[in-house]
Amino acid sequence: MKKVIVACGTGIATSTVVCVKIKEALAKANVQAEIIQCKVAEIESMAGADLIVTTTSYSNDKIPVIRALSFLTGIGMEQDIQKIVDILS
Repeated sequence: MKKVIVACGTGIATSTVVCVKIKEALAKANVQAEIIQCKVAEIESMAGADLIVTTTSYSNDKIPVIRALSFLTGIGMEQDIQKIVDILS
């Protein structure tokens, strides 16, 4: 099963919103994935992720990263959902 890390500055507020929307989108696309929510500072301690989705600036040379402000604004969210589905499929 694929593993997605959803992270924000505190690991509570905005990552929760993004997490719920990603779960709904993946269920609709029939894509199974384990979704883990955390602080951006904790990402490095998480092993085996296939995708990192953040609401803040973060980069990783080995794992795809999507900066998902669209999940908070609604602007460009469908494109980001499609990117997530494509990466996990």
